[in-house]
Amino acid sequence: MYPVQALKHWYHQARRARLLYLLMLPSLLYFLVFSYFPIINGTLISFQNFRFVGKSQFVGLKNYADAIATPGLWNVLRNTLILGLGNVVLTAFVPLLLAVLLNEIFLTAWKRFLQTVLYLPHLFSWVVVGGIWIFVLSPNNGFITAFASFLGVKSLAVFTEEAYARPLFIGINLWKQSGYVCILYLASIAGINPELYEAAMVDGAGALTRVIYITVPELYGTLKVVLILNIMGSLRIFDQVYVLRNEVIASKVDVLMYYVYVKGLQQFKIGYAAAISILIFLATLVLTMIFRRMIRYSMR
Repeated sequence: MYPVQALKHWYHQARRARLLYLLMLPSLLYFLVFSYFPIINGTLISFQNFRFVGKSQFVGLKNYADAIATPGLWNVLRNTLILGLGNVVLTAFVPLLLAVLLNEIFLTAWKRFLQTVLYLPHLFSWVVVGGIWIFVLSPNNGFITAFASFLGVKSLAVFTEEAYARPLFIGINLWKQSGYVCILYLASIAGINPELYEAAMVDGAGALTRVIYITVPELYGTLKVVLILNIMGSLRIFDQVYVLRNEVIASKVDVLMYYVYVKGLQQFKIGYAAAISILIFLATLVLTMIFRRMIRYSMR
């Protein structure tokens, strides 16, 4: 009788909360169609010699073995780790510094103006961002070229210099993402109890002391969330590379997702590309779980 009673209890609970379940239904359908189904279907394809026309042949782990044995994969993996690590660290801590500095500005109009300037690049697509920086750094008529000529310095074609490729890509990503992350930190700062600052001021603590011992520790929770989000996206870099890469610097900036794009949609090796995609998914999951345990992050 116990299973029957449990089923009846569940039915009555679901009936009382049916409106909530109806409100959740669109989100649930979205994740089923655009997240879980592609993962399941991609996993099945990764075990096949997939064909758009005709019957696909089951090949087992061959696609995974071919991917691991391909030298080109290890080069793009190294690029992904370097670019991903730079993005994870810089886009977590630089916006933290900016948020702390912005919080110390007392002139409201000036503070809001700076927040808008910082946040604006985040609203641009990578196509627009790429166009802006290609124009700015153009060796022929770019803004930096004109300024360098004014100073008597010969400008460089930085987009075709391998030595500058990775720092340039990391810097452009930082420019685009800093404003959004900075807003997250500012929102957390706004939630800090003002009495903490008042008590510190009564005790004679200066502005720097209050930042070090009150503001920064109170932002630790937000910092953990930002780091986890950055790690989850560190292996899935694509848009920036697709827009800004060229063949001269390709060996320094080609990443895993671009490699999947080339193999899957240009060379039509769908099963091979699906296998690499599943490996990226699993690696992202493992990295995220390890980092969560390291920082003792909990969703509760």
